[in-house]
Amino acid sequence: MNKPTSRINEIIDELVDFILYQTPIDAENKIPSLDLFSRTNTDEFSLYIYQPSICFALQGTKSVSFAKNVYTYNKTKYLLVSTHVPAYVKILEASKQKPYVGISLKFTLEQIYDTLKDFDKNPINQKPSKGLYFGEANEELLEPILRLSKLLLSPQSHIDFMSPLIIKEILYILLSGNSGEFLKQYVINGSITNKIVKAILTIKSNFSNPINMRELAYQLDISESSLYHNFKRITALSPLQFQKKIRLEEAKQILLKQNINVSDVAFKVGYESPSQFSREYVRLFGIPPKKHIEQLKENAV
Repeated sequence: MNKPTSRINEIIDELVDFILYQTPIDAENKIPSLDLFSRTNTDEFSLYIYQPSICFALQGTKSVSFAKNVYTYNKTKYLLVSTHVPAYVKILEASKQKPYVGISLKFTLEQIYDTLKDFDKNPINQKPSKGLYFGEANEELLEPILRLSKLLLSPQSHIDFMSPLIIKEILYILLSGNSGEFLKQYVINGSITNKIVKAILTIKSNFSNPINMRELAYQLDISESSLYHNFKRITALSPLQFQKKIRLEEAKQILLKQNINVSDVAFKVGYESPSQFSREYVRLFGIPPKKHIEQLKENAV
């Protein structure tokens, strides 16, 4: 593993200092796709639904459990996520004296494609890869991440003009580097990977409705077996397993944010009975819905 250069360490230190001490209170509203966060305690593995994004562990260490493998990364690496992927994450190193500090930037497939339009159209590997990619952090990538973060201190008019340009710069760097083929396969229209991404988005957008695999495969112009096997290759889940995790995570978020009873949430996310919902919830989170939400709220205080 390559050690970070002194300049990379300087950028990372500057980002950590900015996130811990200088980030504006309303930062999440200024650039909604940019998430800056810190934690003072470690935790256990918990379900997280990744969106297309690039993530950095600037201080401390994080583990990601995906497809029966556990990946650990810190400031020497970044995590690139190509589509909506459920995974289990855990912060391994964090304390009050030295908090875990992370940053992530969400982007859309349209933004990738818009950047890719100016690229050469070299052939890509048609065999889908898993939806997570770990790359080496470098100065070229971290410089615009720092500039984008510090843009939060500017007037909103300046942010609105400059942030899309910096995000496009970041995507250009990713597309022109070792991660380029990983990203390209997801946006090249007609590629099997792009078709699976469309299936993922369809299921996620209609998670409360039953999945008609035959109809979905027909719409995407692929066989049912190809849909199933390639879906599992990218997400490490079958379409039905993916839908189940999306439903239960959505239910958790509803229960956390709204004053609504468990039975109503069960029907809202697509379950036919509250008892079935509760069984599935316990199977995924290890604790009944009501107790889980109480526990999460207590830990958040």
